[in-house]
Amino acid sequence: MARATKRRAHPLAPAARVTLSLDYTSPGRIADQFLLSEALVKGIRGPFHSGKSSACVMFVMFVAQRQVVQKDGRRHARIAVIRNTYAELKTTTIKTWHEWIPQTLGKWTWSAPPTHHIRDAKLDLEVIFVSLDREPDVRKLLGMDLTAAWINEAREVPKAILDGLTARVGRYPPVRLGGCVGGQIAMDTNSPNMGHWWQILAEQDASTEKGAELITSTRDAERDLMARGLLKPGQRLFEFFSQPSGLSPDAENQANTPPDYYARISAGKSPEWIKVYVHNEYGFIQEGRAVYPEFRRALHVREFELDPRLPLTIGLDFGLTPAASIGQRTYRGIQRVRWELVSANAGAKQFAEALKGFLNSRCAEFSIESITGDPAGDARSQADSEETCFKILRNAGLTQVRPASTNDFTLRREAHAQAMNRLIDGEPGYQVSRYDCPMLLRGMAGEYRYKRIATAAGADIYQAQPEKNEVSHICEADQYRMLGAGEGRVVLRGEFGQRRIRPPYSEM
Repeated sequence: MARATKRRAHPLAPAARVTLSLDYTSPGRIADQFLLSEALVKGIRGPFHSGKSSACVMFVMFVAQRQVVQKDGRRHARIAVIRNTYAELKTTTIKTWHEWIPQTLGKWTWSAPPTHHIRDAKLDLEVIFVSLDREPDVRKLLGMDLTAAWINEAREVPKAILDGLTARVGRYPPVRLGGCVGGQIAMDTNSPNMGHWWQILAEQDASTEKGAELITSTRDAERDLMARGLLKPGQRLFEFFSQPSGLSPDAENQANTPPDYYARISAGKSPEWIKVYVHNEYGFIQEGRAVYPEFRRALHVREFELDPRLPLTIGLDFGLTPAASIGQRTYRGIQRVRWELVSANAGAKQFAEALKGFLNSRCAEFSIESITGDPAGDARSQADSEETCFKILRNAGLTQVRPASTNDFTLRREAHAQAMNRLIDGEPGYQVSRYDCPMLLRGMAGEYRYKRIATAAGADIYQAQPEKNEVSHICEADQYRMLGAGEGRVVLRGEFGQRRIRPPYSEM
């Protein structure tokens, strides 16, 4: 059934026309509210084809046009556009940008990172496109002075990147040249999974320990920024907007959407897919191919306490979101993960202090058998070599820390998989705490995945290595824990059952 549409120019559109002739029509009321929001970080969530990415392109141009006219008669702005991978940046984000702002306008360069520099008599705008799978791009991003930023498909971007960006926007132009006006971060996304940082912040979901901590820290930051005069009275730190279902009479971007569009894209799709991409509801969509198809929530997720008479095994992954998994190998050989510790945008020293504090407060009665870390480190976020990270951890009192004997991904994956596949006296050989490891559970359930890169002869082709995303760091930390606990030997030499831990006590 055809839907009635009403074309209306966006209330901010005339500003964009100062330099460009942009025939922009508002997708709808929610997109208007998003664009007019003065929150430091604002996000819009919607179904496919709802006009949210185009609204973010307009955000870039509106921010540029708000800047103070400088002595050369131009408004100056530098804005970063972020996407999770270069392939998606090139085929989706940049493509959308050029639908509105052609390459022929100003100077376009594909060199890393791709940059569009628009300079005329009234405007000097530099738009820098950054993908998170290119290490030099990320290092450059976190060192930039920016006017504003746009995070495209934000559900694919670690919150650590968002946290880092909040310290970079509003810094260009510098104060001596008139300062920045409207330094904001705009985000758009399809609905993420339940438990994602977007869902927690947007819905103020404090039902989990992670959610409660995230909401509390956000409120504390908002109060601090308000007290320091960095937020205006009534201005929000975060503000989230949700568009209606694509099948709703109030659906947005109807003027540019064929009447049968959502019916066509729903054909042959699962109810969960329709829930997320058509109705704009939170759900669980497994994009790509799961690294651990062996994992079964009903089998491997348990409630348990660790035995203080047995030592802990700990795994570490460094980088922008350093992570630790803390578990134990029972005397029967069952691998149990009791706690996770995931930091956002923390350096090695800060993370070492957090881990030491956690162990002192939650694990004081336990001895430690092994602390095993990524032998290669993560060049994206470590200013020094990985050896410096290990030294910092040892200086913090974590003297047992050692690099893993190998960084071979196949061995790391198989160390987990073979434990998941074995039963010991009727119990699974790998178990994760039901309530205290939310990020690890998300990863094991499918968010730690190989990204699909192409389809050939009717078959999907995937990347050889897992995608770097919000959950990959804790999953890889647990891989190193498993290696340190001897599971690599099990894979290579089949030693399971020959070197069981002998309990120095009688089982009750």
